[in-house]
Amino acid sequence: MAESDPTTATKLIDGNVLAAKSLARFGVDHMFGVVGIPVTSFANRAVALGIRFIAFHNEQSAGYAASAFGYLTGRPGVLLTVSAPGCVHGLAGLANSMANVWPMVMISGSCDQKDVGRGDFQELDQIEAVKPFTKFSVKAKHITEIPDAVARVLHWAKSGRPGGCYLDLPTDVLHQTISSSEANTLLAAAESSIKGEDVPIPIPPPSDIEKTVSLLRNAKRPLIVFGKGAAFSRAEEELQKLVKTTGIPFLPTPMGKGLLPDTHELAATAARSLAIGKCDVALVVGARLNWLLHFGEPPKWSNDVKFILVDISKEEIELRKPSVGLVGDAKKMLELINKAIKDDPFCLGRSHPWVENITKKVKDNVARMEAQLAKDVVPFNFYTPLRIIRDAILELGSPAPILVSEGANTMDVGRAVLVQTEPRTRLDAGTWGTMGVGLGYCIAAAAASPGRLVVAVEGDSGFGFSAIEVEMVTKTSVASRTYEMCSCWTFKRQGIACFYTELGTIVLFENARKFDVMVVVWYHAVVMATMVAMVVGVGTLVRYQLPVVVIVFNNGGVYGGDRRSPEEIEGPHKDDPAPTSFIPGAAYHTVMEAFGGKGYLVGTPEELKTALSECFSARKPAVINVTIDPYAGSESGRMQHKN
Repeated sequence: MAESDPTTATKLIDGNVLAAKSLARFGVDHMFGVVGIPVTSFANRAVALGIRFIAFHNEQSAGYAASAFGYLTGRPGVLLTVSAPGCVHGLAGLANSMANVWPMVMISGSCDQKDVGRGDFQELDQIEAVKPFTKFSVKAKHITEIPDAVARVLHWAKSGRPGGCYLDLPTDVLHQTISSSEANTLLAAAESSIKGEDVPIPIPPPSDIEKTVSLLRNAKRPLIVFGKGAAFSRAEEELQKLVKTTGIPFLPTPMGKGLLPDTHELAATAARSLAIGKCDVALVVGARLNWLLHFGEPPKWSNDVKFILVDISKEEIELRKPSVGLVGDAKKMLELINKAIKDDPFCLGRSHPWVENITKKVKDNVARMEAQLAKDVVPFNFYTPLRIIRDAILELGSPAPILVSEGANTMDVGRAVLVQTEPRTRLDAGTWGTMGVGLGYCIAAAAASPGRLVVAVEGDSGFGFSAIEVEMVTKTSVASRTYEMCSCWTFKRQGIACFYTELGTIVLFENARKFDVMVVVWYHAVVMATMVAMVVGVGTLVRYQLPVVVIVFNNGGVYGGDRRSPEEIEGPHKDDPAPTSFIPGAAYHTVMEAFGGKGYLVGTPEELKTALSECFSARKPAVINVTIDPYAGSESGRMQHKN
């Protein structure tokens, strides 16, 4: 029936329909979240209008997915939650977006406005609760305010410095009705109202561009540093042009990796300490001089280094007080710099002493790393399986998989070993070093790039935060399964012997305090009941049949289990497991199997190679449980000085 038909024009629609129509009108094609009172109908209406709703088990993981989706697509990721507790759980995603400067919108239902202050079901002042974690928040107090409110949160999430925005939809507003014709009028008005409201991004004066080029031209040891801000602005072509024209070595931050290939001849990643310690001019593009870059201060940086900062935030530049500060979009600023250099080009050349020093240091460090990686160490340390994973990924060619990295040692060592060759193919713990983002990020990556393989390399602690979301990846019926006891292999070191079986794990502590034998048996019913608490991400992968392979580095706990000194093993609870300990040899792969996906338990190079080959070929949800020597790696990874 045509929209102009009188019966259609006068048809009443409620707030759920209008909210869904508003999202569709303003370009939203994905939502992540957990439905319930009062937003279930809203989610269903959105799906009916062509918006893909990816349903999670936990709002925290859904929030991380929405956050990463905003980064990967350049459009705000949208999280939908129920009121009060759902809203509170979703704050992690908003905070993550603000910390990483990614566009995201959280929409939450809330209690009926007439019952505020009376102890209504899930009552909370949600506008007040989200304030510390958003750049803009609004409550639609009447159905007629919904289109404008939706337009504004989506607009402000990406305008200026990207970040999190929040929309509050009270129950009574979702139940109010208006005619279709009035709804269309409101939608058109909302679309018009946000035109021209972008935060103006200033174009720097020509003198600042000239000073930038002059500093780079006259530098003896220049360096280009870029981060995820440059990745978000799609600045890879301008970066490539700048590096090719000037011959200046470059250093990506962890999530800047891949904007230019790690294999590039001017990549200084393997000579990081030399590059930042000796450079005299650093052009920093879309990366903040925070803890990840040692605040731009000695002793990591030289005393006399001159910084040229390119950042979307004026406040960030004012905080750091660089020699030159260029406020604006990274891609646009690089265009201006490249244009100025084109008019009067310069190039260091391969024989330049600075380039030669960087190149030599890179070759020496890479050679040492490769010598270490060449050894097949069993039980696995971190290097052997990471080398095997790296080689398997590189064999896939282009398009490269999107890599999700999470953990302490797993992420730290992986950053040095795993190679990024394409833009925006690495997601990790980010500015906050957040654990628990892994499965949410995997789902966001699969949603943002349909059909593209996603590979997560996670520590067992990181995996446990969101593991149930593997259920979302498979979406298959799961028949009851019977596990037969069968010994797979054993591992013994420092008094610990583990027998890995289909049914579970038998762990023998030969020298344990008070315990001679501890037997851990994973009965089928126990697996199905107990693992629900840690299965948040695995289920989602399965339900939606997403091409995600999760590789869990299982070393028995946070940093590797019990690393306490004798003086720390005191008191009435000294025989409890260490705060950092998990069950040794936990059968994480069975989480995926419980939902109908593929699980692998591996402990040798050949087993891992076989599992990777099968998973990468199948491009279906899988968990590879890689047993790591619990004494490999170090406590707190590279952050020991803070713990």
